[in-house]
Amino acid sequence: MSFYTPETVLCNNEVFKVMLDQNQIQSRIAELGKELDRDFEDKKPIFIGILNGAFIFLADLMRHVSIPCEVDFYKLSSYGDEKVSSGQVKQRKDIDADITGRHIILVEDIVDTGLSINYILNIVKQKNPASVSIVSLLCKKDAIKYHVDVDYVGFDIPTKFVLGYGLDYAQEGKNLAQIYVLDENSNQKD
Repeated sequence: MSFYTPETVLCNNEVFKVMLDQNQIQSRIAELGKELDRDFEDKKPIFIGILNGAFIFLADLMRHVSIPCEVDFYKLSSYGDEKVSSGQVKQRKDIDADITGRHIILVEDIVDTGLSINYILNIVKQKNPASVSIVSLLCKKDAIKYHVDVDYVGFDIPTKFVLGYGLDYAQEGKNLAQIYVLDENSNQKD
C-alpha cells in the first residue's frame, strides 16, 4: 500500500514542508501503544477519539494496542476553516458508551491552546469514570492557555501551523501521511 507523502504541499495557496515523516510518526505511535498496553493492562479502557482530526491517529494507535479495549467518539469543532482556534468549542457528536466507572483514554490529534481537550475533559469527568488519561499525537506546550495534563505525547512541536495525518486547513490535507508545517521561506502563492 502506498501513502500520500510528497515533500511539499500547496494547500489553500500556501506551501507546506515535511515536519515529521511517516516513519517517525509510525515509530512513535508503536511506542505509545506499548506504553498504553503496560499502563492499562487488565483495565479494558475505552479509547475516545476526538473527531475529526484524531481519526487517523486513533486508527493507527489501536493497531499497536494489544489489551482488550473499546472505542467511541466525540466530535468537536473549534477551528472552522481558519489556522487559529475560534476560541469557542461546539460539540457535534456525543459518545454512545456509558463510561461510569470505566478507564477512559481521550485521543487527540493535537493539543494547541488546550481549549478543546479541556472542554471535553470537563464533560467526561461529569460522567464519573474510574480514570481519565489523555494521549495526543502532537502538543504545542508554548501555546497552551487552558491548563491540561497530557499523559502521553507523541511529539512536542513548536507553535506553528501544521497539517496532514488527520489535521486539516479548511478541510484540506487530512489525507497526507506525514505532518507538514508552513514553509515560511516560500513565497509561492497563486
